[in-house]
Amino acid sequence: MAQRATVYRADLTVSDLDRGVYAQHALTLARHPSETEERLMVRLLAFALFADEALAFGRGLSTEDEADLWQRDATGTIERWIDVGLPAEKDIRKACGRARAVVVLAYGARRVEQWWSDNAAALSRLANLQVLTLAAAETEALQALAARSMTLTCTVQDGHVWLADERTTVEVAPARRP
Repeated sequence: MAQRATVYRADLTVSDLDRGVYAQHALTLARHPSETEERLMVRLLAFALFADEALAFGRGLSTEDEADLWQRDATGTIERWIDVGLPAEKDIRKACGRARAVVVLAYGARRVEQWWSDNAAALSRLANLQVLTLAAAETEALQALAARSMTLTCTVQDGHVWLADERTTVEVAPARRP
């Protein structure tokens, strides 16, 4: 019998001073049985960084050719495609052909540096691609915030992100790759 996804709910208040976005979001996130809480929280961070009423979570790990998060305009055109983790260069190229803007939020301890050195030359040629990397300590701290029911506040200022619940505040500074 196949395992079912675990449902997480997050009430997220976003104050993005960099973009002038202030909003409250009631989110439902499904964690695939093979997905870690760390990855789930990186997806939640990606939502907070690019928060918009039109931004939605994809169907998950078991669905190929779909973003982890994406934002479509009224005509169905993909405005923003967001992947978390270390996607294959071929998949990123394909996403860049389908969306106006593509963001990769890369994490994974030492593997990020190897992934970047293997793919930097090819990825730097993609004009509509933005690659942000997270340090292992940051994603571990994000994972500590994970709970089946979360009330979180997120402040974004000068490229830094503070994500907090009632007990803890985690600071994340995604590094932009050239």
